[in-house]
Amino acid sequence: MNEAFLNQLARIADALERIAPPARQKPDFSRHLAARWRVSGTHKFLEAVSHVHEMHADWLVGVEPQHAQIDQNTLQFVEGKPANNVLLTGSRGTGKSSLVKAMLNRYSARGLRLIEVEKEHLNDLPDIIAQIEGDAHRFIVFCDDLSFDAGDGSYKALKAILDGSIAATTPNVLLYATSNRRHLLPEYFHENEETKYVGEEVHFGESVEEKISLSERFGLWISFYPFSQDDYLQAVESWISQLGGAVADDAEQRDAVRRDALQWALQRGSRSGRVAYQFARDFVGRSNT
Repeated sequence: MNEAFLNQLARIADALERIAPPARQKPDFSRHLAARWRVSGTHKFLEAVSHVHEMHADWLVGVEPQHAQIDQNTLQFVEGKPANNVLLTGSRGTGKSSLVKAMLNRYSARGLRLIEVEKEHLNDLPDIIAQIEGDAHRFIVFCDDLSFDAGDGSYKALKAILDGSIAATTPNVLLYATSNRRHLLPEYFHENEETKYVGEEVHFGESVEEKISLSERFGLWISFYPFSQDDYLQAVESWISQLGGAVADDAEQRDAVRRDALQWALQRGSRSGRVAYQFARDFVGRSNT
């Protein structure tokens, strides 16, 4: 290989280095409460969130038992006590991700920070943890709407991080995830044919065991259920109040608001905290015009 060719390669390398974007610095978590893991081409980095979605757990109604569970686990974590990775599963719009955000609001003054990771980037968890493992803060790595399609092998990286890698767990990091299905992976009827009975015991087949084992690596499961009509209407009144509106004390007007709220839920085919919030935004907006 002649010297001229080597010089040309060196010039190309220098040019590429000049046009490449500078390396991103890790966010200053003494100033920022949350960050996102961003992937842009070959560049992967933590990006600080300038405006964090403020959420208070007391705003959420109909999920009091779930609130108590996640609050106790998060408090243990913040205090440096043993705590579990958390999987929040169940009906959509019932407050799963809102409760996680509420924990950040409640405990950020005590050193809690949040890092949001998309499901597609779970393979990067070791890189994320490597950046924060020596930090004085405590981090919840949060993955919203977690589930895996058939043939998606990225769940294996998640299994190893949760409990299965030769590396010890990092004491200042927990994983909180939400999902609409408890076993995270798609389940098929034919897989039940692998189930066998040995005496009085049920032995699941390998396909089912593989899917259950992922969820089981979360130490704490918190289940959310569809709202009753009373829960939904209570959530409507709570959100109206939080958004600066008010429901009249007059019984006839109050009944009218409730009828409108129920009609709103009927049109969407769901009674949930999210639907209650959407109705409240519409109601308060119309009331202020």
